[in-house]
Amino acid sequence: MIHRGVQYTVVATAEPDIWEWRYEFGDQVKTGRTQTRLAALAARRVKSKIDAALRTAQTGSVSAANVVERIDLAKATSHGLT
Repeated sequence: MIHRGVQYTVVATAEPDIWEWRYEFGDQVKTGRTQTRLAALAARRVKSKIDAALRTAQTGSVSAANVVERIDLAKATSHGLT
């Protein structure tokens, strides 16, 4: 299955009401288990984790852009360009 461009899987285990999930985000593979009777709820929990990972990635890229911008501003200031 795919959620927001991220492929994920949810499979039932031999244990009752336990589901294993897996998704790949960038170079990382995330796996885990969740307890619920419903497959749809297990999938919803994985989608929530994917959404959180996407938010974190967006925040990280914005922060990196801010750092580069600040470095450029510091260089310009030190050279008397501002």
